[in-house]
Amino acid sequence: MSAHDDIKGQAGAYVLGSLDDEERRAFEAHVSACGECASEVRAFQRVSAALGMGVAQRTPPAGLRDRVLAAVGGTPTRDWAVWLPVAAMLVLTIAMGIYAARLQVRVEGLEARLNNALAQVAAADQLVADSRRVAGELQSAMGVLAAPDLARIDLAGQAAAPSARARALWSRARGMVFTASNLPPLPSGRVYQVWVVAGAAPISAGLLMPDASGGGMVYFNTPPDIPAPRAIAVTLEPAGGLPAPTGAFYLMGAPAAL
Repeated sequence: MSAHDDIKGQAGAYVLGSLDDEERRAFEAHVSACGECASEVRAFQRVSAALGMGVAQRTPPAGLRDRVLAAVGGTPTRDWAVWLPVAAMLVLTIAMGIYAARLQVRVEGLEARLNNALAQVAAADQLVADSRRVAGELQSAMGVLAAPDLARIDLAGQAAAPSARARALWSRARGMVFTASNLPPLPSGRVYQVWVVAGAAPISAGLLMPDASGGGMVYFNTPPDIPAPRAIAVTLEPAGGLPAPTGAFYLMGAPAAL
């Protein structure tokens, strides 16, 4: 431990007046040039003042000092021997309280910095995951456009959305790229669902969440053994979609050529 630390450790004793003359002079000379130790003294002084005001002030009755001295041996030396351990315990209690308060502030600051760092890591991980997903969908969509069995299905708006339009580019081996425009805003708790009408029952290709303008593009990984579609349709269904269409038809179209 350095000389600075030794002197700083005397701050509580200095405030309580328990240093001898030589120690007090050395301490005051150091504090006059050391802001850290001066701050420590002021902290102890505030705590000491608060402790002093914590109980009602009473004037001790006459003769109390003589009775106390007589009880502990009758001499000032004996008086110091009894009270010094109590003063030392008080100084230690005050010092521990101040240290605990400062440590709590540091811990809270570190926790805030840690939470911020974890949030940034989570955001970065999500960004990477989204980028990989978009890149995968783009690669799959490019594969559909280059497929030798590519078929185009144009969809027209139905009574529920007469101005809506869509186009499906479908390959049995590589899936479907679906683009839409001018779809009405989705009601709360609802979603657009895209259907491939190929056999006895429509097959769900997936869900469509248009942007604010009613448009969007999405890639659907349709089953490779799906029959050639006779039509593609879009209905409005409950959030999460259903195994069979139940809502109104918003878009429908048949393939131009297969």
